[in-house]
Amino acid sequence: MQKIKSLMARQGLKSPQESMTDLSPVENFRIPSKEELRELREQPVDPQAEQEIINSIEEVYFSGDSFDMVRHELEKLPPELNLQELEEYRDKLKRQQAAVSKKVADLILEKQPSYVKELERVTSLQTNLQLAAVICTNARRQLSFAKEGFTEASLGLLANQRRRQLLTGLLKSLRTIKTLQRTDVRLSEMLEEEDYPGAIQLCLECQKAASTFKHYSCISELNSKLQDTLEQIEEQLDVALSKTCKHFDVAHYNKVQLAYSLLGKTQTAMDQLHMHFTQAIHNTVFQVVLGYVELCAGNADTKFQKMQYKDLCTHITPDSYIPCLTDLCKALWEVMLSYHRTMQWHEDHDNEEGVPVTDGNGTLGADESVFDRSYVKKKLEHGLTRIWQDVQLKVKAYLLGTDMSNFKYDDFIFVLDIISRLMQVGEEFCSSRSEVLQESVKKQSVNYFKNYHRTRLEELRMFLENETWELCPVKSNFNIMQLHEFKFMGQSRSPSVSPSRQASAANPAEVPLFKQYYQGGNPFEMHIDNKEEETEDVLASNGYESDELDKSIYQDYDSDSDVPEELKRDYVDEQTGDVPVKSVSRETIRSRKKSDYGLNKLNAPILTNTTLNVIRLVGKYMQMMNILKPIAFDVIHCMSQLFDYYLYAVYTFFGRNDMYESSGLGLISSRLRTTLNRIQESLIDMEAATESAGAHGTSEERKEKVPSPHLSQLVVLTASGTLYGLAERVVATESLVFLAEQFEFLQSHLDTVMPAAKKPFLQQFYSQTVSTASELRKPIYWIVAAKAIDYEQMLLLMTGVKWDIKEIMSQHNIYVDVLLKEFEQFNKRLGDVSKHVRIPLPVANVLWEHCIRLANRTLVEGYANVKKCSNEGRALMQLDFQQFLMKLEKLTDIRPIPDKEFVETYIKAYYLTENDMEQFIKNHREYSMKQLTNLVNVCLGSHINKKARQKLLAAIDDIDRPKR
Repeated sequence: MQKIKSLMARQGLKSPQESMTDLSPVENFRIPSKEELRELREQPVDPQAEQEIINSIEEVYFSGDSFDMVRHELEKLPPELNLQELEEYRDKLKRQQAAVSKKVADLILEKQPSYVKELERVTSLQTNLQLAAVICTNARRQLSFAKEGFTEASLGLLANQRRRQLLTGLLKSLRTIKTLQRTDVRLSEMLEEEDYPGAIQLCLECQKAASTFKHYSCISELNSKLQDTLEQIEEQLDVALSKTCKHFDVAHYNKVQLAYSLLGKTQTAMDQLHMHFTQAIHNTVFQVVLGYVELCAGNADTKFQKMQYKDLCTHITPDSYIPCLTDLCKALWEVMLSYHRTMQWHEDHDNEEGVPVTDGNGTLGADESVFDRSYVKKKLEHGLTRIWQDVQLKVKAYLLGTDMSNFKYDDFIFVLDIISRLMQVGEEFCSSRSEVLQESVKKQSVNYFKNYHRTRLEELRMFLENETWELCPVKSNFNIMQLHEFKFMGQSRSPSVSPSRQASAANPAEVPLFKQYYQGGNPFEMHIDNKEEETEDVLASNGYESDELDKSIYQDYDSDSDVPEELKRDYVDEQTGDVPVKSVSRETIRSRKKSDYGLNKLNAPILTNTTLNVIRLVGKYMQMMNILKPIAFDVIHCMSQLFDYYLYAVYTFFGRNDMYESSGLGLISSRLRTTLNRIQESLIDMEAATESAGAHGTSEERKEKVPSPHLSQLVVLTASGTLYGLAERVVATESLVFLAEQFEFLQSHLDTVMPAAKKPFLQQFYSQTVSTASELRKPIYWIVAAKAIDYEQMLLLMTGVKWDIKEIMSQHNIYVDVLLKEFEQFNKRLGDVSKHVRIPLPVANVLWEHCIRLANRTLVEGYANVKKCSNEGRALMQLDFQQFLMKLEKLTDIRPIPDKEFVETYIKAYYLTENDMEQFIKNHREYSMKQLTNLVNVCLGSHINKKARQKLLAAIDDIDRPKR
């Protein structure tokens, strides 16, 4: 079918007869003749059969024009030809050709009407085209007539007039263009004068004029140049804006803000400003640190410029650390002050009546202006925290860049002071608690403090081992607040220490820093100057004070104002500290004063150089704690260790004596013993003395401990002439008591800075340790009392007395006189000691109490040694004891006489019956087994039978058994 279609396309639309004549010989051969066609038409044909014949034709016959059907059929012939088969095949091809020919003929006849109709339309179109050509010819002719008939002169005049008007407008434009070109010079002048608003205003006007003449090519170039100039102005404006970050100038900032408002870029300006502040902080700190690093490095080839700021901080030397930190804080203060003044400018500006703000197109709407102000305000408020965070991070990197553990104490405190002032700035700047700074300072402080405290404990041990326990001469009005280290307690605390402080208008230190230094100056410069103001005058010259001071002391002495609390008490129980309710008469107080040995003009506190050193250390620790509260617990714990070690040393040097501790008098309370054991376990390195035995504790545990101190060889405690080192014992013990009093004085201050969770530790320290200091008097002075009087001699004298006399004696025994003489000698030696060291009343009382107790117990022991005794002998015992009491009361003011009942009860027990004696044995366990046995044997020996005696002795044995 394709072959047929292509054939028809080449031949065009012809009649069937014509198309038949144009076929090629081959094609003509294939198509049937007219007669055949007629025959074909006339023959009845079955359409279905005809279609089947067409379908049986090979597909290749429909492939295209280039197909050679004859060659195709020849190639299909078999090698051996069979005539019959060839004829059959030929007949088949003829049938196929006949079917195709008939089909083609039918199609041609079917399309003939359409062909005729189309031919008619073509003829009609040709006619219309000829008519159009005639109309065009007529129109051209008429136009030629119009041109010839119109006056060319009139049109020439009109054209000249129009040209004149155009030239006049051009002249105006040229003059404007000339003016525009000259503005470039004026703009440069304005920029040099920093008149940014004027330059922008002029530039915007030029741009507006240039947009009117943009059709000129030169103006298009000028417009581009003006745009470049405007961008250049913006760049210079950005530089001018960056200058306000370090040194804020109101006039300068006014210009810059007005310029940005003319550009309509108020918000952009604020964004840029914050970027500049961030950059200013970075550049400032980098340059400051770089300057010091390069200065200290000298001619080193290290490329410090290319280092990161954090790495640069590690190259700061200890000598330049504080000056660099100070300069760093000064520079950062300038940046923050500039930001503060910027905020103040905007606040003041917003409060004023708004000036119409214009951009390139005219005045901005009121709503837009309000929105801009709101945006600026929020941006500035948000920027406060961001800028302070940047400052903290920069200072943190600097702080942690150097190991400060080996700094001098004053240097470290100075660093803390600077950071404390910086935290105060941060609190005022954006109400920040400066967690970043707090954490970094805490880290350095804990590191420094552990190292510092360890060194101080070692120093304290050295002080104690070289201490000769001589009196340190201080003025009578000495107070720890006079020391350098405690000056800070009298000053207003910095806000970083107490954020909730109440500002005092009267105190200039309480005026906000940003208000105080608004116009100039620097808070960190002032901080340095304050370091020079520390002075103290606490030592008495050569141990004595002026006559005027002596006079004032006498006057104070006569009044009750300076009388120690102990002196005002009638009687103080050493165990409970309770004071009787009854009032104390003035005469009693005066009489007590006489008993205060050495209570002379120099009624100064008793303390040693070591005590003063410990107090100074406490002050230093408190300074550090005051500046940095987060390490308050660590500091207070270390302070408690200072006191613990001092207490343990005094006890070890003067109070430890196993021989006298076993006396059964309860010299050391259970609370004191627990405290001493705790100190020994937690603080004292007991293995240091026995290193050869091998260390059992870990090195970390031992690092926290200190070896037990040893008493200096210069201190002699065995000489009877000095009352066995009484002066040294008094100085040591009373200096400890004085130290405890200072700790008591500081308790309220320590309580305010101690974290709530750790307050039980502080309370326990005061109740279990500080309050036990005065309890050391008993064991320490007991040793003196036990040696000062010869009790053994008295026992020997008592054994020589005959107690089984038959008549009542009126004269006491000689041993009483010997004992009283011993007491008089003791009193005299006390007076001698008091010439060198004042012996306070509580000390004198303890000494006398111990001596009297020992004497009374010696008397009972002497009476218990009696083998035979009559009732008259018992009366003699009472006479001796009453004589002893009478004379003793003249020597001492202690009332009542200690253990008086102990002796009297024992003497009276000799008069008891058998039944009463049994009850007595049960009720009086304070007597030894030997003393009770003597009562049974000597007193009742002749009046009771053996069985009753055995019963009483068994009762005594039952009482004594639990003690064994």
